[in-house]
Amino acid sequence: MAEKWVETTSEDLRRWSEERGGAVDAQGARLLLELAQEQAGLTGPGELDPATLRTLLLEVFPAVVVASAEEVPAILDTVRGLAAYLRDRDLVPADRAAALLTELDGIAPAFAEAVVAADSPERQAAAEMITGLMAADGVDLDDEAAVEEWLAAFEELPEEERVARTEDYLRRAGELAVPPVRLAPEPELAAAARASGLTAQVRAVARWAEGRAVDEHDEPSVADALAALGELGLATPRRAADVADLGGLPELERLWWAALEAEVITTSGGRAQAGPGLAALDGDDAAALETWLKLFDAAVVPEHEGEDGLDPTQLVQNELTGVLIRLYEQDGPSAPEELAEALTAHIADSYELAEPAAIAATVAAGLELELADLTAWGVVEGVPDGLVLTPLGVWGVRELLRADGFLAPVVGDLADAPAADLVAGLVWHREDTADEEIGRWLAARPAADAADGLLAVIAEGGPGRRNLAAAVLGRLGPEAEPRVRAAADGQPVRPYALLWLAERGLAADEPSRDDYLWMFVDTVAGMLETAEPREAVAAALLRAPAEADMVAFAEELWRSEHPDTARVLEALGAHHPDRTVAKAARTAAHKARSVRGRG
Repeated sequence: MAEKWVETTSEDLRRWSEERGGAVDAQGARLLLELAQEQAGLTGPGELDPATLRTLLLEVFPAVVVASAEEVPAILDTVRGLAAYLRDRDLVPADRAAALLTELDGIAPAFAEAVVAADSPERQAAAEMITGLMAADGVDLDDEAAVEEWLAAFEELPEEERVARTEDYLRRAGELAVPPVRLAPEPELAAAARASGLTAQVRAVARWAEGRAVDEHDEPSVADALAALGELGLATPRRAADVADLGGLPELERLWWAALEAEVITTSGGRAQAGPGLAALDGDDAAALETWLKLFDAAVVPEHEGEDGLDPTQLVQNELTGVLIRLYEQDGPSAPEELAEALTAHIADSYELAEPAAIAATVAAGLELELADLTAWGVVEGVPDGLVLTPLGVWGVRELLRADGFLAPVVGDLADAPAADLVAGLVWHREDTADEEIGRWLAARPAADAADGLLAVIAEGGPGRRNLAAAVLGRLGPEAEPRVRAAADGQPVRPYALLWLAERGLAADEPSRDDYLWMFVDTVAGMLETAEPREAVAAALLRAPAEADMVAFAEELWRSEHPDTARVLEALGAHHPDRTVAKAARTAAHKARSVRGRG
C-alpha cells in the first residue's frame, strides 16, 4: 500500500485536476508518486527534483511499468500536469517546477527510447495475462487497493499454484479466441440491418402492438396474440386452444421480447406503444446497427429456463449461438446436415435427455426452422456448398462474441501495429486472411522500417515468432537489402538474413550447413509451441526436400547450437514414420543432451 502522503497528495491532485476540467490523468500521476516513494525513496511530494525525475523516468519506470510507444506522449503530459500541481499548491518552489519541466523536455527522447526498448512482446503478454487473471477473479481494475491486494495474494501463492492458474487462464483464453474476419463498411451493414427480415418482423409487431393492452408481465393477452398471428404472417399452432400464455407461441414470443429489449416497443400504464428504438432503426447508421444488434441478441439468445424441461424447439434455440459461432469460425460453407449432427451431439452432452438417441430428428427439424429464420433475417445465406454468414451476420455474431469476452480480431486491425504485435496477431489468422493482413501491414510503412521491426522480432522473439517474422520478411523486395545485410551477424538473425539475401541473389555467402540445421531446429521448435509433437513433425517433413537423407540429417543435427536441438530430436525420434530415421534421431538427441549437460 502507498504511504499516507501518496494517498493524500493523489486525492488533492484529483480535486485540483477536476477544477481544471480533468486536465491531468490523476491515476497516472498517482502511479508516478508511488514509484517515487517506493523506488526512489521520497517521503513527500516536495522532495521531487530534476535528478529524481530523471532516475524515475529513465530507470525506474521502464523497468517496472509495461507501456508502449503510443502511450509516451500521455505519460509526459501527466508529468507536466504533476509539476504544475506541485507549483500551484506551493509544494515545490516555482523555480523547481520550472526546472522539472526543463529536465522533462531534455530527457523526453531518452524516455521514449527506454519505453520502446522495454516494451517486449513477452512483457506485454505477461501484463495482459495478469490483467486477465484479475478480471476473471472479479477484481475491479480501476480499484487500486483491490488490484494491489490481489497482486500481493497472488505473489504469496506457491509457485506450483501460480503456474497452474496461469496455464488454466491461457487455456481458457485460447478457447475464447476466434479467427479474424473481414467486416463490411458501416453504411453497407446499416443498410442490410434496415432491410433485414428481423427488422421487418419487429416493425410489424410494433405496428400491431400500438395501444394494445398488456398484462403485469408486459405481454399481450393470449386472445390478442392468437389473432395477431395471421396479420404478422406467423404460424398458428395446431392446438391453439391449449395455448396458456405467450410462451405457447414461440415465434411471436421471440419477436415480442426482442422488440421490448431493443425498445422498439415500450409499455406504460398497461398499454404498449412505439419506443425510441423504432425511430433509431431509421436513424443514422450507428443507431440503426445498435438497435438491430439488440434485436438480434434477444432473438438468438432466448435463454429458456430448464426447470420444467425444454421442448426440442427451446433446446435448439438455447444452443443457436453455438451454431452461429461454428459458421463464424469456418473458412468455407457448412452443410446443414453437418450443423445438425454437431448440434445434436452437443445437446446430448449438455442436457439430461430421457431418450437421447431419439433427439436427432427433432433437433434437425428444429434447426431447419431456425436456419430458415436466420436466412429470412439476412444473417445466413445459402451458397453452392452449404451455408455461410452474410456480412451482416458476421458483424452481428462478432459483436455477440466480443460481449462475451472473446478475442475477435478484424482483418486490418494490425496495419498500423508494431512488427511484434503483427507477428503475435498472425497466430490467430487463417492463411488467406494472414496474407491480406501482411499485405496491409507492409503497404502502411517503408520497406526499411518494416525490415527493422521484423529483424528485431527475429532477434528477440522465440522460435514461433521468429518463423512468422521471417515469413513476413520474405515478402519484402530488394529495397530492404541494406537493413537485412546489416543484421546478418550472429544468431538468431544470421541464418534468416543470409537466406533472404541468397534467395534474391544478393548474398556474398550462401547460408552454411550449420545455418540450415539451425533454421530446421528453429522451425520445428516454433511448431512445437502451438502443435502436438506428432503434428509438428508431420508438418516439418512436408517442408523437407524429397531427396533429403533424413538419417544423415538426424545424425548431423545434434551438433546444432540451437537451444531446442535436443527437444526437436526427441520429437523426431518419437514421431518420425521411418523407424531408421526415428532411431537415428533418438541417438542424436542423447548426444545433444550429453553435450549440453557437460557444457
